[in-house]
Amino acid sequence: MMKIGIIGLPQAGKKTLFQVLTGNEIQDRGGSPKALPGSADIQDLRFDKLVSMYQPAKQARARIDLMLLPKMEKENIAKGDIFSDIADVDGLCHVVRAFEDDSIYHSEGSLDPMRDVEMVYAELIMHDQIFVEKRIERLEKAIKKIKDEKQEKELVLMKKFQEHLENELPLRLLDLTDEERNLILSYPFITLKELIIAFNVSEDMLGDTSLLADARPFCERQKVEAMLVCAQVESEIALLDSEEERQEFLADLGIETPALTIMTGLCLKALGLISFFTVGSDEVKQWLVKKNSVAPVAAGVIHSDLQRGFIRAEQMSYAELMEFGGEAELKKAGKTYLQGKDYIVADGDILNIRFKV
Repeated sequence: MMKIGIIGLPQAGKKTLFQVLTGNEIQDRGGSPKALPGSADIQDLRFDKLVSMYQPAKQARARIDLMLLPKMEKENIAKGDIFSDIADVDGLCHVVRAFEDDSIYHSEGSLDPMRDVEMVYAELIMHDQIFVEKRIERLEKAIKKIKDEKQEKELVLMKKFQEHLENELPLRLLDLTDEERNLILSYPFITLKELIIAFNVSEDMLGDTSLLADARPFCERQKVEAMLVCAQVESEIALLDSEEERQEFLADLGIETPALTIMTGLCLKALGLISFFTVGSDEVKQWLVKKNSVAPVAAGVIHSDLQRGFIRAEQMSYAELMEFGGEAELKKAGKTYLQGKDYIVADGDILNIRFKV
């Protein structure tokens, strides 16, 4: 499993969103600076349609690990604890307050979502700058004493990082070689991680895309994804008893795709993961695998024996299955395939692994 860290300024709605995603009720922690772990079901409409088609005895969505990180208050930033927590995750979701509510204070005294985005971003850039500066200093001292090829290569890389960060650009925009990545494998660089921005809006702002338009220049420059979510509405939807009630609620608000479906999809994109499925009357299950993985690696996600004894994979496309209306129709049309060890699994593939150990 890979992990997404949820960050943001105080009163941005991180806790509400975390509760909705994980289904965990968070008790008042008395301002505890500790990170809180949880996991969330991947909301994928394809999974729902497969369950509806196969009517299985069991069903299992894929899950993603989440970490609710401490508030980005000046005190926590000064101590630096929050950065060690951030270093422990694979991607970040920055929850930004974009709703007006006079009864809830704003840590900066006024509502300005893009100011808050850039403020938090500047802290992440600064963290990496400080680390790079200290590392350059240590490397230069070490190289003066003893010439070391590996350290000299690292020094060149650190100076490259320093120049890049001084231009207020994240390290993930750099095209790094495998050798360069190995040099920094154990280092706590935060801006190497993918970032999602979730603007937490009020209910009446859900159909208004002007905030996303305002954020677009920043997002394009920094290569980050942004979305709107109303944590309050999502928490109300989560309390409804049936899927029918939830769909009616969404229809009343004019929402085609629930924000949590968009959010978990963006989390997977940030982590470089895709979904594939195994189906049948006994169970429909969703699995996650790294993008561009070959079929035996995907088989190994299901069970190590399947990877070890992989022979081939029976493969169908989700889109074609829906287009033809069922497996029998798909087979008649010649749209089911046998794939070998070199087959690269595509998002939405339906696989049945043949193996022998």
